Amino acid sequence: MVVNVNEVRYFEHDGLKLAYRDEGQGEPVLLIHGFASSGMVNWLNPGWIKTLTDAGYRAIAIDNRGHGRSDKPHDRELYYPSLMAADAVALLDHLNIDKAHVMGYSMGARISAFAALEHPSRVHSLVFGGLGIGMVTGAGDWDPIYDALLSEDVDSITHPRGLMFRKFADQTKSDRFALAACVITSKELIPAQAVAMISQPALVAVGTKDDIAGDAQDLADLMPHATAVDIPDRDHMLAVGDKVYKQAVLEFLKAHPIG
Repeated sequence: MVVNVNEVRYFEHDGLKLAYRDEGQGEPVLLIHGFASSGMVNWLNPGWIKTLTDAGYRAIAIDNRGHGRSDKPHDRELYYPSLMAADAVALLDHLNIDKAHVMGYSMGARISAFAALEHPSRVHSLVFGGLGIGMVTGAGDWDPIYDALLSEDVDSITHPRGLMFRKFADQTKSDRFALAACVITSKELIPAQAVAMISQPALVAVGTKDDIAGDAQDLADLMPHATAVDIPDRDHMLAVGDKVYKQAVLEFLKAHPIG
């Protein structure tokens, strides 16, 4: 898919210039991408924006601070999930949208949960992609990813996950120093009792070969109105554009219309 730079728009929040895409008509679906990704990499290229707009939805994809075409501060104190959730809600304000479906992948799922807890009136329903019970228990040790992002020599990186994310960051031409600032503070955990307070309808979708996210059903069981779906034979990186995932989301959105 050829990307037209003119599709990217901007707004300002918290002293930062933040980028977003806004396509289609209908009920708004706010898309929040994962760590080291962007609206283009997570949602445009895998066909999500087309899938949603073809189904009659308005797809709005933010580039989180530190990512994509948004500003990239190097201060780790600026990357807590609450701050990025506030960015997402500020985008809804910018677009005069009272309430939206919110779908996040991986880090974006964590940000979406913070949005639901801290700005509940703005979140109609939730899709947590690529993050299960790891939202509560943690999704592994991220210090090696931090070290890999700051390494001057890629060939010296021996940690498999660190190397995976470093290669992904290089592939997407990301600011490694902004990502290193983001990687630790953005992983703030949400206690189980807080997750239990998420009352919006929710769908948790995780690949069966995902060794980062944690179990989808275990997270869904904590919420009063959540269901889980397995994305067959997909790992953390490959689940994003999967057709099973897309179909499950479309059915979920149809079952929970706004208004």
